[in-house]
Parts: sequence; structure tokens; C-alpha cells
Amino acid sequence: MHISKTLLMVACAALLCGCAATVPQELSDARSANLRASNGQAADVAPVELHQAAEALQKAEAEFKDHPKSAETRDLSYIAQRRAEIAEATASLEVAKKHQADAQADLLASQSEIARTAQQDLAQVKSEQAATKHSDALAAERRARTEAEQNAADALAKLAAVNEDARGMVISLTGSVLFTTNQSTLLPSATARLQQVAAVLLESPERNLLIEGHTDSQGSDSYNQTLSQARADRVRDLLVQSGYRSALIKSSGMGEARPVGDNATAEGRANNRRVEIVIVRPDTSQR
Repeated sequence: MHISKTLLMVACAALLCGCAATVPQELSDARSANLRASNGQAADVAPVELHQAAEALQKAEAEFKDHPKSAETRDLSYIAQRRAEIAEATASLEVAKKHQADAQADLLASQSEIARTAQQDLAQVKSEQAATKHSDALAAERRARTEAEQNAADALAKLAAVNEDARGMVISLTGSVLFTTNQSTLLPSATARLQQVAAVLLESPERNLLIEGHTDSQGSDSYNQTLSQARADRVRDLLVQSGYRSALIKSSGMGEARPVGDNATAEGRANNRRVEIVIVRPDTSQR
């Protein structure tokens, strides 16, 4: 309720500002994202993230009121939109985790029932029939695991940008969500977010990971390379602390060498400031 009142106040302020200046598309998108998040399951499941999104939108609205055409207005609006999307993704992830726990509980109950039945029938059932039941139990376990992994993957895709390339699955996290500008220390909210990502990755703890840090073109090449390496190392350290084997993770600073957006625009630079977690595709020659 408090967050809804806050968004209502922000909306009123936005209407007043709208009379004097054209609202940037980024701010309009941020307002829509915040309203959608506040009306969804995030209000019950992810109130902290939703509050952070509301605060970010307030900052964007304040900047728009004072400097309606500034790049800072667009940057703050983009951050507010991303925080609202993170609130929605966090809520989806929590719901998916509950579904996963329910599926595991059902699987355990099913396995227990199968075991009891097997014990009762052991003296009368032929070995081939017992093997068939065991095979059915394993198949049920595989189906449950596949469903749980799919639920987690769907939630992860909402939490971060996920795509496939020649290296494998790439999880891309925006730098502004993880770090303060020009710093390599993880924000508290970023630590929680990465721990959620780590929980998903630990569902398949044998896969090799590659952590890549990327920057925009602002600053010197050497500075950007050093900063991107430090950020990649911080993400790697957190994954190791969360339980992932350090021997399976490599970190690399790419600097500004691999932009995904136009460095001439604020949005492009924001997209370029990122950390990518690559789930390396197994070498087919090793299979």
C-alpha cells in the first residue's frame, strides 16, 4: 500500500512535469514498468526490490523536473525501469523456487511410495519386474529434475538477459545494477541477486563458467580493462563463496572491446557496462 501511494505521488508529479516538457521515452517506460510491478506479485513477494524501484523512479522524476532534457534524466529512468523489472523477476524466481520445492516434495513422496511397494512385493515379484519399477522411478526423477531446471531457467531469463552463442548460454547483468559507477565493489542488492543466480547455476555444478567484465568507451583502454577485470573477479569470488567450485570458473576483463550497444548514446553505454556469466558448452570432442 505504501509503495502504491508512492507511485501515485510520482505519477501526479509526472503529470505536472508533463505540462512543461515532453516526457522522454525512457521515463515513460520506467513509469509503466513500476506501475506493472506494483500491481503484480512483486508487491507481496519482492517488497524490498519494489521499494528500490519506486525510489529509483522518484530520482528520475526529480531529475526530469529540474532538467527535463538531460542525459541524467534518461540514465536514471533506465535504472528505474531495470529495478522495476528486477522486482518482477525476483518475484517470479521466488514463485518458481516454491514450485520447485513442491515438485521435489512430490518426487520424494512418490519415491517413498515406490520403495514401500517394492518391499511388500519383493518376495513375490520377479527381478525383471523390480528392475522395471526402478527404471520408472528413475524416469520420474529425471522428469521432475527437467521440470525444475526449466522453471529455474525461465525465472533466470526474467532476472537477467539470457542468450546463446558459440560459447554456450550467456547471462548478462547490467553494470549499474551490480556496481557503483567506476567501482568494483558489489552493491548489497547485487550480492543478493548474484546469490540467486548462483543457486540456479548450482543445479548443474559440474559446468565450466567464464565470467567476463565489459565497460563502455568512457576512459582509457587500460583503465577500462583494469576495471572490467576487477568486476569480473568480484562476481567470480561471490559464485565461489556461494558454493561453486573455483577450479571451474575463469574470469576475464574485456574492457570496451566487445560493445553490444552504441557508445554514442546513454542507453548504448549502459548496455555495454555489463558482466557476462557464460555457461560454457561442453566440448563435443570430449563426449
